[in-house]
Amino acid sequence: MLPADHRGRLREAGSRLADVGGSALVIAPSPDLRYLVGYEPMPLERPTLLVVTPDGSPALIVPALERPLAAEAAAADAIELIEWRDDDDPYALVASRIGGAGTVFVGDRIWGSHVLSLQHAMRGTTWTSATPVVGAMRARKDAAELDALRRAAAAADAALGDLLTDPLNGRTERGVAGTLAELLLARGHDTAEFTIVASGPNAASPHHEPTDRRIGGGDAVVLDFGGTVDGYFSDTTRTVVVGEPDDRLRTVHAVVMAAQRAATDAVRPGIEIQAIDHAARRVIDEAGFGDRFIHRTGHGIGLDLHEPPYAATGDRTILEPGMTFSVEPGIYLDGELGVRIEDIVAVTADGVEPLNTTSRDLLTVA
Repeated sequence: MLPADHRGRLREAGSRLADVGGSALVIAPSPDLRYLVGYEPMPLERPTLLVVTPDGSPALIVPALERPLAAEAAAADAIELIEWRDDDDPYALVASRIGGAGTVFVGDRIWGSHVLSLQHAMRGTTWTSATPVVGAMRARKDAAELDALRRAAAAADAALGDLLTDPLNGRTERGVAGTLAELLLARGHDTAEFTIVASGPNAASPHHEPTDRRIGGGDAVVLDFGGTVDGYFSDTTRTVVVGEPDDRLRTVHAVVMAAQRAATDAVRPGIEIQAIDHAARRVIDEAGFGDRFIHRTGHGIGLDLHEPPYAATGDRTILEPGMTFSVEPGIYLDGELGVRIEDIVAVTADGVEPLNTTSRDLLTVA
């Protein structure tokens, strides 16, 4: 686990909570909990709940049988551990900790059953998402987080290079996906979380699940993959072609590459993240493929693969140095082909740092 100033993060969470008029922040096992206190228990029917108030010390409500694990959390010395046993009511403990009605900001990963029980225990309370508090904190990465993301991106790039040293022609999508997962681990990932290998007409499905389809000559192959390094995600996509591409594939790939470059070049602090989506979409629209760009341009990344902010029309988050997200436009022609190019980028003090460095050209492979 990366070293982190958990005490400082808890103070900031309380301060942000006060700024938005919240009475409490309630966080269940999730990346939010790991971020704030360095503890990541399994989410279970026995609730573990972090309670942060604007004017009080944070408390972690934990099942008695898990207290020894919680006591080893990175921020254990900065929080009060309150244990409960199976004949106790943990929701009443939370209610007594918060006290009175108000607005409670709840983590997005909390089970619905826990929220319903909390609502029953705290009638008259208003409930809302904790994303404006914790999500805003997590969006801006510190130096250690950026280092982990850089290492994850470099390891993913290296895995791609390893994969493409051997032919793809004649192999199944499923087989290539398995090899790619092994290479992610070999190159330093702690986990291989996903390996999308989509060939030929399957490439028109952005979240295609690899099948036993055999890759053949002339196929475009979308390779979208990633995993974690010290808990932080990699995520990159390249489109390659087996043998010589036809003119249709060349045209589509050139448009996507131009859109990806335009969107990346647009990244700088002080602008709304939706401008990144607009920059990519403008290029694809002008090329006549606007209705075939069927997803947002990007998503935040860190302890979660997908987290705020989002490079999508309507997200007006102002970019700040340390924010990290994907830039991944694509064009998908049903029954024919698909092309996507994706890098993770970090916002710098005066522009952008692409964390992925492999070629974005249409690579020809055997």
